[in-house]
Amino acid sequence: AHRDGTPKAVGIVLQASALEGLPAEHSDGHHCFDHNNDGTLDLDKECFGSHEWVIPLPSEVARRPEFPFKWVGLNWNAHGHIPPGVYDLPHFDVHFYIEPIEKIFAIKPGPCGPENVRCDQFKLATRPLPSNYMHPDFTNVNAVAPAMGNHLVDLTSPEFKGKRFTQTWIYGVYDGRVTFYESMLTREYMLSGPAACFALKSPPAVGVRGYYPTQHCIRYLPQSNEYTVSMENFVLREASAPAA
Repeated sequence: AHRDGTPKAVGIVLQASALEGLPAEHSDGHHCFDHNNDGTLDLDKECFGSHEWVIPLPSEVARRPEFPFKWVGLNWNAHGHIPPGVYDLPHFDVHFYIEPIEKIFAIKPGPCGPENVRCDQFKLATRPLPSNYMHPDFTNVNAVAPAMGNHLVDLTSPEFKGKRFTQTWIYGVYDGRVTFYESMLTREYMLSGPAACFALKSPPAVGVRGYYPTQHCIRYLPQSNEYTVSMENFVLREASAPAA
């Protein structure tokens, strides 16, 4: 942190070897739902198509009352995910969660939506946010995932205009509140050895007081042979009432 307590950066570090020998299967068997009711689970078709790891943030960070982010959910998507032609490349999702882990993992698999979530929870996840809590370029596309929530997508991003997906930014929501910030990036992009920061399209207002990032960065560090994925340039934002 800076002297005044403002965080400099919060992120994850991956050794270069972590990008080799990654699992090729669709799913690690988490978050499954027996759609055809045959009593067996098809890992390819009836489980969430991802491999997941939970990474707690250091307690001196997570326990700070003015720091809303508490833990990281790292996902490896060997075959990408919907929509085809956009995000169907092998990639990582780095979720920086505001919502407590027990609430996130309470979002269960079920028959509703393109990513198969319990129907009552799908409804909650797609409840509209107060308009001042989200940047106007981000759209609800019903991308509700079990043990995550709804993913709002920036349809003005290059990957929606015919460019190959490299990296992008997602906001997560559930039950009318923002629950995570997310960096999505392809393995191919990481292996290109980036050292890049991207400005975030920040919401006009936040519902929870705290330090929020204004950019996200992806770097290869040759001296240590590591990759970092981080949120940076934090500003302290006061909580605002929801827009009517």
